[in-house]
Amino acid sequence: MDKQYWLFKTEPSTYSIDDLKREKVTEWWGIRNYQVRNFIRDTMRSGDEALIYHSSTESIGISGRAKIVSEAYPDTQQFDKKSHYFDPKSKQESPSWLSRDVQFEEKFTQIITLAELKQQPELREMLILRPGNRLSITPLTEREFTHILTLAKKKK
Repeated sequence: MDKQYWLFKTEPSTYSIDDLKREKVTEWWGIRNYQVRNFIRDTMRSGDEALIYHSSTESIGISGRAKIVSEAYPDTQQFDKKSHYFDPKSKQESPSWLSRDVQFEEKFTQIITLAELKQQPELREMLILRPGNRLSITPLTEREFTHILTLAKKKK
């Protein structure tokens, strides 16, 4: 299967590109949407590339790049009764929720803002730009991914 490209949305007050840079590799947990869980389980592969998108912050936009570095495995938080992401319906033998490990690749010199993304005709089909899209992980085309990297290089 060819390499896939993804956009991972996160609130920087919870987990930012700087956190990923410091940790180098992290479990991307807390997904509680079946469509996104299915992306993680069925489509995403180790070696795929991702962009990190900061939401719910003053400067909304794409802040850097990461790589998927594991196969899907049970989200550790779903079994932790103290976790906000605990799911009492999920069972060890048949977990409802999955994670992937994500590795830091690059922090962009400047955020590519949501306003800048919306101005790019090449990105008009990007899921994050569609009204009502609230998914925390969305697929990107190779063309979208490459165009965004070109925008990031121009800002150096």
